[in-house]
Amino acid sequence: MSNKLEITLTRSVIGGKEKQRKTVQALGLKKIRQSVVHEDTPAIRGMVDQVAHLLTVKEVQ
Repeated sequence: MSNKLEITLTRSVIGGKEKQRKTVQALGLKKIRQSVVHEDTPAIRGMVDQVAHLLTVKEVQ
């Protein structure tokens, strides 16, 4: 069974670069303190790394 990541938007994307805003949107996040759960894949990890300063990430089973 693969692990999952709980990703929470903790900082605003206002004033951020367009690429960062689109990455946050592609992760499914719209509002601050909103959380989503994704499979732990290299693609998701790469997206999280691009906007890590805006997110909080927890591993869940």
